[in-house]
Amino acid sequence: MAAVAAVAAGRWRRGARLSAAAALALLSLALVTLTAGRGGGGEGRPASPPPLPSGLREELRQRRRDLQRLAAAGGGEEAAGGLGCGDLSLASGVSVLGWGFTKVVARAALAGGGAVALKSVHGAGREVRQCVQRYGAPAGCRRLAAYKLLKEVTLLRRLQHPGIVQLHGQCYDNSGDSELRVTAMLELGSPLEMIQLLQTPWEERFKICLSLVKLLFYLAHSPLGSIVLLDFQPRQFVMVDGNLKVTDMDDASTEELSCKEDNDCTLEFPTKSFPLKCSAVGKCEGINEKKNLFNAYRYFFTYLLPHSAPPALRPFLSDILNATGDLRYGINETLRAFEKVLHLYKSGLYLQKRPLLLKDYISLKGFRTVEGEDYKCWPSYSHLGCLLSIHGAEEAAAICSSQSQCQSFIVTQQRTWTGRPLASFQSSPTDLVPDANAVVYIKRSASLGERLLRQ
Repeated sequence: MAAVAAVAAGRWRRGARLSAAAALALLSLALVTLTAGRGGGGEGRPASPPPLPSGLREELRQRRRDLQRLAAAGGGEEAAGGLGCGDLSLASGVSVLGWGFTKVVARAALAGGGAVALKSVHGAGREVRQCVQRYGAPAGCRRLAAYKLLKEVTLLRRLQHPGIVQLHGQCYDNSGDSELRVTAMLELGSPLEMIQLLQTPWEERFKICLSLVKLLFYLAHSPLGSIVLLDFQPRQFVMVDGNLKVTDMDDASTEELSCKEDNDCTLEFPTKSFPLKCSAVGKCEGINEKKNLFNAYRYFFTYLLPHSAPPALRPFLSDILNATGDLRYGINETLRAFEKVLHLYKSGLYLQKRPLLLKDYISLKGFRTVEGEDYKCWPSYSHLGCLLSIHGAEEAAAICSSQSQCQSFIVTQQRTWTGRPLASFQSSPTDLVPDANAVVYIKRSASLGERLLRQ
């Protein structure tokens, strides 16, 4: 099977270097500690667990009700079964990827090939520790945390979208009186690194934002109702084969805020607040959708959309930033605005009313330049030189003419996710090699261009 399971586990620590023994020990703490605390009861029979404090019983009841409500909600198709406890027992090569308030995430190899991420309750995590401090009931507190993971598994079984990590299986054991062992096995990806993203070409950053908008559109119209990501931050997302996916759903909610009047419906953020309407059914209208959208604006759009965008598209991007930053757009309008930008970009319509510069170049069919390190530009698809996305040779000519170091370019066979070709720009086109499928464009003013003109 394909590689699976990569979750960010909420506020987990990344990059922790542990020995294999320590990694296994940490995972064991998450999985096995759930069975601890059952004292002996004479002649091998376990003693009955002490009654749980009333406050903890109420929290457990609330989480059980949440699970029952999700399970009973209509709409959507559950993901097909897959990996189970048998696969988990045969997994090997366990290594911890990270841990957070509630969960620990480990990577493991499957007996049949491929890899999985195991997402389990962190028995020594902050959520369990704080619960034990309040109630003094370790087993009940671990069960409380397990319900949170069960909620995530339930959501992942019901929600099917390319922007949500896939659930490939789960294993749970509810045989104990107050214990509940849960392990989820999910799709494998890599943590989202915003600093690295800022160094990638604009087209790739636009793809991230567009993928996020499509995800938020789905969440606003999901089969379970409008869903809000309460812990919406970049660390809750991963990249899977170049695609953005949300990986942490335990803090997602299908409930919209109840209200009696409009004053109950103020959407608060650290730097802004937005008054919303209280509907006739006593719910704040669109609060989940708008909360998701503003978080996308402040964590993603403001950083990834405007920088190094094609100049002709910047007014459209500014409109998106302004309208989402003020919540004048809902998710439907935002998706239409993104799709308009994508259409302009893929079709090349944004290049209208530009001077035609390809006439300043000599084209040599059947040749290409020798590949090698050359001058660099930002943001390039290659760290060895200047490799940029173009609509066609005319746009490449405009780019080359705007760069003093550029003397020639070649339109490669490589394509981006939009289907646009990549062009390689070079400063010294002295070495040409035959290539029946290639065309080299050389500035007429370049030394090689002048020699060719004299021939």
